[in-house]
Amino acid sequence: MKMPYKTRGFTLIELMITVAVIGILAAIAYPSYQDSIRKSRRADAKSALLNAAQSMEKFYTENSKYTGATLGTGASDVAPVSSTDGYYTLSFTVAPSAAAYTLQAAPTTKGHQDADKCGNFTLSSTGVKGVNSGTLGVADCW
Repeated sequence: MKMPYKTRGFTLIELMITVAVIGILAAIAYPSYQDSIRKSRRADAKSALLNAAQSMEKFYTENSKYTGATLGTGASDVAPVSSTDGYYTLSFTVAPSAAAYTLQAAPTTKGHQDADKCGNFTLSSTGVKGVNSGTLGVADCW
């Protein structure tokens, strides 16, 4: 009597199907992962804007005006500076007036943060938070 032949291992077809399934899952998961990373980096913009606003208020308390304030470089009123982690560049949308300012954090190309759906973050002297040039709204970004 002949013994039945036992097969062991995987066939080439089974391995190819497994590789294809893993490839499809990776193609779906990687963009979601990148979006999650960009979302976590938004904290860099928020903290930089809030710190800059605090410095602006300190300047106003000492000088009774925002005119002449800088973003920490001391170079000029409108000189952009990098955020703490370098994912955003801070600047004034226009030079500060005596009674008002609006700060902006624009994403940089570092870590492809410029592909973030929020675009530029803004913060005014009255505390109004905003985003522009992005596809998401203020509530989703701030």
